[in-house]
Amino acid sequence: MAKIQPRLIRRKLTVAVAESCTGGLVAAVLTAHGGSSRFFRGGAVVYSNEAKTALADVAPDLIHGHGAVSSVVAGALARGARERLGARIGLGVTGIAGPGGATPGKPVGLVYVAVDSDDHGSVKKNQFSYDREGNRLASVNVALDLLERAIG
Repeated sequence: MAKIQPRLIRRKLTVAVAESCTGGLVAAVLTAHGGSSRFFRGGAVVYSNEAKTALADVAPDLIHGHGAVSSVVAGALARGARERLGARIGLGVTGIAGPGGATPGKPVGLVYVAVDSDDHGSVKKNQFSYDREGNRLASVNVALDLLERAIG
């Protein structure tokens, strides 16, 4: 994060997040150092499907058609956070941190992380094999990596 923050500020880029399984950890890391108000617009912890819809404008049919833990929903979270908070870059995270919550085809540790901006959009599928905290921290690292790529 130490090398990302100055680049965001220098380029006058802003970031917003909508995160589920990380429970606000991405926002916490982005705001851990002074000066983060210069680039961080805000974020939402969207644990429930209803919160994903109400706070990040994820269409219910996307959730029902693809599942809350999917690349499509991760992308919609990033886009929704960006648009709702007027940021240049949006990050979205959805997954199954564990130890419970797995379903057939969606095991514990499955996490999708997305970034959305005018110039860059991508979703990364991850299958982590850590405990709950490890899965959440690994997800934050992926989000920061995607943010760094979006900055260029």
